[in-house]
Amino acid sequence: MNYSNEANPTTISHPYVVEVEPEKYTLSQPVSTDEMYELLLSVIEQRFHRGDQLSSPGDTRIFFQLKLARLEHEVFSVVFLDSQHRVLAYEEMFRGTIDSASVYPREVVKQALKYNAAAVIFAHCHPSGIPEPSQADRSITDKLVQALDLVGVRVLDHMIVAGIDCVSMAERGLV
Repeated sequence: MNYSNEANPTTISHPYVVEVEPEKYTLSQPVSTDEMYELLLSVIEQRFHRGDQLSSPGDTRIFFQLKLARLEHEVFSVVFLDSQHRVLAYEEMFRGTIDSASVYPREVVKQALKYNAAAVIFAHCHPSGIPEPSQADRSITDKLVQALDLVGVRVLDHMIVAGIDCVSMAERGLV
């Protein structure tokens, strides 16, 4: 999903949401777990529309967890940011299998230049449920940092989502 061209919504579009106030939502009837998941994702996505500033690592972590935690295959995604760390776009760039995804630095650089990004945050999921960065994760992160550095784009973090767990490679000094 790509948010670069969407308008910033003011309400949640769902048949069971009958009233929306800032940070308060009323439902007209009970909802299933899947419906609740979709509603939560809608709320979090509102914070990641073009122009919103990423000021909280917690919000970033929750966003990636909601987007990637339930996937049964690896997905590598990128949030492209301007110089003030405002969101330019979110893209799920590469899709893999249950235990790997091929990531091409050239394609990430092309998208960063397309959005005129000053910084990026990477995330991918580990369907295995183990959030620890693998040697392959470290290697591709290093390659991406080097490639993006050549065009003046800073890598702020690479998060690994495994179910309810999420590891920040930046917090571990790996970015």
